[in-house]
Amino acid sequence: MSALYAWLRRHPRLVDGVLAAALAFGGLATAVALRQYLLIPATLALTIPVIFRRSHPSGAFIIAVAAGAAQVLTDARIVPADLAIVVLLYTLAAYTNRQTSVLGLAVCLIGSAGAVLRWPPAALSRPNWLFAGSIIFAGPSLIAWVLGDSMRYRRAYYANLEERAARLERDRDAQAQMAAAAERARIARELHDVVAHNVSVMVVQADGAAYALGTDPGRAREALAAISATGRQALTEMRVLLGVLRRNDDGAQAVLAPLPGLGQLDELLEQTRAAGLPVSCAVDGVPQPLPGGAALAAYRIVQESLTNTRKHAGPGASARVRLCYTGDVLELAVTDDGLGAAATCDGAGHGLTGMAERAAMYGGSVRAGPRPGGGFEVTARLPIVSIRAGAA
Repeated sequence: MSALYAWLRRHPRLVDGVLAAALAFGGLATAVALRQYLLIPATLALTIPVIFRRSHPSGAFIIAVAAGAAQVLTDARIVPADLAIVVLLYTLAAYTNRQTSVLGLAVCLIGSAGAVLRWPPAALSRPNWLFAGSIIFAGPSLIAWVLGDSMRYRRAYYANLEERAARLERDRDAQAQMAAAAERARIARELHDVVAHNVSVMVVQADGAAYALGTDPGRAREALAAISATGRQALTEMRVLLGVLRRNDDGAQAVLAPLPGLGQLDELLEQTRAAGLPVSCAVDGVPQPLPGGAALAAYRIVQESLTNTRKHAGPGASARVRLCYTGDVLELAVTDDGLGAAATCDGAGHGLTGMAERAAMYGGSVRAGPRPGGGFEVTARLPIVSIRAGAA
């Protein structure tokens, strides 16, 4: 039954044609039975517009009303075909605006009044006929208009629901795209920090091993061991980072190692010194724990700054890391006495951009630039308490 209903909805012109044929058959049968063959054109004028009632509701109604008016004026009674006007009034109320449908209802009521006055039966007194005739002629018009107007309201209500659902779906897709873009940016920052730092350490160690290979084999072996250890550490951090994208077969998240924070700063400094860059560290104030994300941001800022120093400061440069805990803010500074290279970490300058984005996510800020006396400086301010991104 549902398949038949769906098929009928896909062929509305066929359904309306069958309805028009049924109405026309009744009118033509009446014309033949009464031998009033002039009623045949009037019957066709009333019923043919039913076929086009959905595509042209106003035009079909006007044609049928004109035929009905001619019927009243010529005293031609075609009772079965007259139901076409009721059908077309329903269509007018269902498919056009209310102002148009009310006007159509008024026309039908006026026509009903004319029919009541034009065709009084001899069996009823005039007062009784006025009451009964009003019900017979005006009643179907009122019912058809109410049903059509109700259908128009329901159609508009369902259309509004569909539009709202489509809008919500678009908003959901947009939010998903924004979330995916933010996650891609976060992963890109992590990948850059991990790869740039560890690869730069490995490059420095490989250069040292190449120089010492012929003169100092022991030092070359130490450099190769450092390269191996740094490579393993890089792989470990990559696995930790990409672990957020993996899930076990049962749907549970993979077990991940903790992300680095300021607690691992000493290891980072030792690795930097082993790569040939002298670096010192000073802490002012009473150290306080940072939220996990802010601690990771602070670690990555120091890591990226030292990577930039190692790549751009030149030979013989040294670096200094300073952490200052003042109230509810951590002030972080990484300075060097090198050549004061431009503030880029690679060809696209993603390093300093990533620092600024990391700090902004936790209500902080980053500044970077050459020092007046030479060298380069990166300073950052990170709230110790958790602050949402974009908060004042």
